[in-house]
Amino acid sequence: MFFTEKFIILVAIALALPVFVFADGKKAGWEVELKQLSLSITSTEVHNSSDTFTSSRLTTDSQTLIQGKLDFAANYFASKLFWSNTLLGEYGKTYVRPVDKEELITENANKILLTTDLTYRLWKVDNFLGGFEAGPFANIGYETQFDASNGQKLKKVLRGKAGAKLFEGKYLKQLYAAYVVEKDFTYEPESTNTAFEAGFRAEADIREGVKFVCWSYYRDYMSYSEEKISDLDYEIEVEARLDIKLWNNISVAPFINYYCAAAQRYNRVADNWYTGISLSYSTFFKKAAVVE
Repeated sequence: MFFTEKFIILVAIALALPVFVFADGKKAGWEVELKQLSLSITSTEVHNSSDTFTSSRLTTDSQTLIQGKLDFAANYFASKLFWSNTLLGEYGKTYVRPVDKEELITENANKILLTTDLTYRLWKVDNFLGGFEAGPFANIGYETQFDASNGQKLKKVLRGKAGAKLFEGKYLKQLYAAYVVEKDFTYEPESTNTAFEAGFRAEADIREGVKFVCWSYYRDYMSYSEEKISDLDYEIEVEARLDIKLWNNISVAPFINYYCAAAQRYNRVADNWYTGISLSYSTFFKKAAVVE
């Protein structure tokens, strides 16, 4: 699928809506935040499992799922610029212990993503969707893994993006459209890929101590310089969670995550649903100054 025309239209809209006025940022200086440090653990322990029982709870295999996540951001607000730096890490394993068989271990998450993003604070809106700012941006990121999974090579991708975004709103934390160029070093020979990407992040306070968070991205690949069996046509990820504050900066968060991808060389789409509940910690190490 090719989305060049849609990309141009979305960028034009983001940069030309007449409701915008020239931005003069309300924040200034560094803002350093640990957005999420979470741990999810689910365990099922079955003893003397046998098909002679009619209850599925006694015929299943013992299994344990453990997953951790780190989401850290260091942002700098200048009068006309917004510089964002993020570190995202996810790692998890599932341990399945069948009766009279060896334990089976599979990874359910394995990702490290470093990004730096520079946005020009061109326009702002005060009374629409809770207010937000808008402008063009450029982004450079590096994606890899903690270890090579499932016998594959360690993923190593350098990714650059350029486009337009709405950001720093009361509800709309980010909405963007971008042209993407990737340099994939995972396999030899290296491949240069292009794609269209769009995504968003939204937050809303349901009541005191309860916040709804939802984010998503869609990446549609347009070309590959070196074709491989692992090439994707597109990928989509969506996550929604409910952060419920327990005490100070500690929260419990039920969540649902959906990931879907289509292979470039096969007429096949695979998806993964992941639901659970996590215990998380978040805090501001430093907040940006508010400029009146």
